[in-house]
Amino acid sequence: MQQPAAAPKSRRPDDVRYIGALNGCYALSERRGEDGEAIPVYACRLVSISTVQAVVVAPVLAQEGEIVVMHFKDFGILRAQVARALPTGFAVDLLLDDDSRGKLAAKIRWKKTNTQKQAPDKREYPRILPRQPRSVLTMADGTLHSCFVIDISQSGAAVSAAVLPGRGTPLAVGALVGRVVRRLDVGFAVEFTSIQPLEGLEQRLAMQPG
Repeated sequence: MQQPAAAPKSRRPDDVRYIGALNGCYALSERRGEDGEAIPVYACRLVSISTVQAVVVAPVLAQEGEIVVMHFKDFGILRAQVARALPTGFAVDLLLDDDSRGKLAAKIRWKKTNTQKQAPDKREYPRILPRQPRSVLTMADGTLHSCFVIDISQSGAAVSAAVLPGRGTPLAVGALVGRVVRRLDVGFAVEFTSIQPLEGLEQRLAMQPG
């Protein structure tokens, strides 16, 4: 007598994963800013996410065990604990209950399906996401600070770092010299002193002025 076929196993929510660059922001809830009160918020870039773990590139590195609160437009607010530090960021374990994990699984599936649906950038100098977003700020006095380049164009860049220079401050992002023109929610905008050629733009982020 033929045995009935076994019912297929249901797919677990944590089986779904999205791999791709997605800008967001984060805060380290146990750290305070220079004023000792407000918790600084920095920009970051998602590298991959499942309903269990996520990997991000970030300007201010976190230590194993630290609590991180992250926000990404397509995935909402996520609370997590750093599982391990990485040279350019950190990997985290997501702190979710079963209901939240199921909702995140649905958002990840939606993102995987709709990842190519993006409005074209119609600005004169379109912004791009650098493949290697971590760079170095060189201040006028020669001091150096690690930074995260949110996006970059031929005319300027959006930057996030542990320092927050005021408007008009001269500096260099990598080898690209400019001035701070405005504050952002998670950093500041830099306008380059001249329009940069598109070819080699990202490579100059990895260089220093000179």
